[in-house]
Amino acid sequence: MKNQKGFSLIELLIVVVIIGIIAAIAIPNLLAARRSANEGSTVASLRTLTGAQATYQSTSPTGDFGTAAELVAGGLIDTVLGSGNKSGYAFTLNRLLRSATEPARFDHSAIPTQFGGIGATGTRSFYSNESGVIYANTTAAAPTADGATRVVTGGTPLNQ
Repeated sequence: MKNQKGFSLIELLIVVVIIGIIAAIAIPNLLAARRSANEGSTVASLRTLTGAQATYQSTSPTGDFGTAAELVAGGLIDTVLGSGNKSGYAFTLNRLLRSATEPARFDHSAIPTQFGGIGATGTRSFYSNESGVIYANTTAAAPTADGATRVVTGGTPLNQ
């Protein structure tokens, strides 16, 4: 028996334990990096949407902002963003058409598709409107703006 070559069961178990320890340290960091990347992509997507809305409004004969379908059809945003789900976030677009007494307005919000827990796709929710400022908060509900005054509540502006 002493002439046999190979690893003993104890040596193999030690290797498995070491791999487990390394995985326990690395996996949470990888998940945090993914969440951070999702949030960065979402902020960039909101900036893209705001720019697309400005372009759409300036070329629209009515001076209104566009729906997601209209922005996709105009080639202003891609179909992934136009679908309303991108990078682990659900996007919502609301618009108010221009009237004789009110200017055209829009609201974009983005909330994580899974908030909290190990599989969270993000830790912040986002909001932007025609002002171009992006707001964030750490709850599952995106910040909102008053319909008349456009004052945003429930969020902190991101550094521009």
